[in-house]
Amino acid sequence: MFVDRARIYIKAGDGGNGFISFRREKFVAYGGPDGGDGGKGGDIIFVADPNLKTLMDFKYRQHYKSENGGHGMGGNKHGRNGKDLVVKVPVGTVLKDPDTDEILCDLARPGQRVIAAQGGKGGKGNARFKSSVMKAPRFAESGDEGVERWLLLELKLLADVGLIGFPNAGKSTLLSVLTAARPKIADYPFTTLTPNLGVCSWHDKSFVIADIPGLIEGAHEGVGLGHNFLRHIERTRLLLHLVDVSGIEGREPMDDFEKINDELKYYDESLVQKPQLVVATKMDAVADRVEYQRFKTAAEERGYKVYGISSMTSEGIDELLNDVASYFNEEKQEDIPQEEGIAIIPAPPKEIEELNIQVEGNTYRISGAMIDRLLKRVNLTDEDSLRYFQNTLLKYGVFDRLKKEGLKNGDFISVRDFEFEYME
Repeated sequence: MFVDRARIYIKAGDGGNGFISFRREKFVAYGGPDGGDGGKGGDIIFVADPNLKTLMDFKYRQHYKSENGGHGMGGNKHGRNGKDLVVKVPVGTVLKDPDTDEILCDLARPGQRVIAAQGGKGGKGNARFKSSVMKAPRFAESGDEGVERWLLLELKLLADVGLIGFPNAGKSTLLSVLTAARPKIADYPFTTLTPNLGVCSWHDKSFVIADIPGLIEGAHEGVGLGHNFLRHIERTRLLLHLVDVSGIEGREPMDDFEKINDELKYYDESLVQKPQLVVATKMDAVADRVEYQRFKTAAEERGYKVYGISSMTSEGIDELLNDVASYFNEEKQEDIPQEEGIAIIPAPPKEIEELNIQVEGNTYRISGAMIDRLLKRVNLTDEDSLRYFQNTLLKYGVFDRLKKEGLKNGDFISVRDFEFEYME
């Protein structure tokens, strides 16, 4: 089964907590703090693998999570870092934000890597806070949470040549003649339900050909199958526009030609700017070639070169392949920018998690999961620990949130049974 779209959830590992510990050794007085740091959470890394051709694996598994970092320990022992999770995707996979449709990364080269979610930083142990004025810190940092997000994966096939045209224009038949691909071929519309790829070797040149199915009038609006597969045309370097000139389907060749080009333009203006060769198909079924000549003249007046071919008798195939091969000999390959090292997708903006605020006169009571985690690591009766607690609230924007609720100098902030006055 060919799958070219998938929506998945990824969660990088959380950082480990720093440890609160003091050196306790016989005959050693005031040994001092020796709590170790927590380890970093594992990243989630996407890699473009040329051996994969579809997003099928993501149809059956939608949640991906890397390993958490280990917690620190006494004796200045640090927690181990969590293992990274490597997720392999086909070359040509685009990572998007499913809510905004923003392109986050385009994995267009084999081996290209990107960190889609960074693991949380490990918390510092209390040994890190020792100083000349703070000899016995009784607090440690909690590890940061790893980045979590939903991703939309879209696969855009990487092909040199794209075959476009109405259903039954002969795309699949031509693909089977030019390559070793064996697509399903039958005499009814939408025989081809998924893009097919094949490699064509011609003299000393080889190129990948993709059969793009389902293009009909209204495809850009979701009519037929074209809306699902128009994106695959974006990657192709040369388009072969197949037009049935046999009259078997009872359609006007030039009308078909213009409708398909209109659909390309409606979907993406840049698609009609791609190099395009016009291929008049089923010449073996043309009894009177007057209609073909009329179509050829009209297309050439629009600046296109026209090839009359028959996949059944091989008429015109050699001339077509010679010109396609010549195009790739003369074409200047577009350079794809090479990143240094590994790219990183920025974390999505994050709201203060589950922060509950209750206002009672000039007292602001705060609670929530983030506050609970922080309280586990501090001692609010200790001056140094309280200072750290307040700095952490500032770091995570809690004070800014409270100000929006009306907090001002002289008001009180209440956390569980502890209350302190707010002063800037």
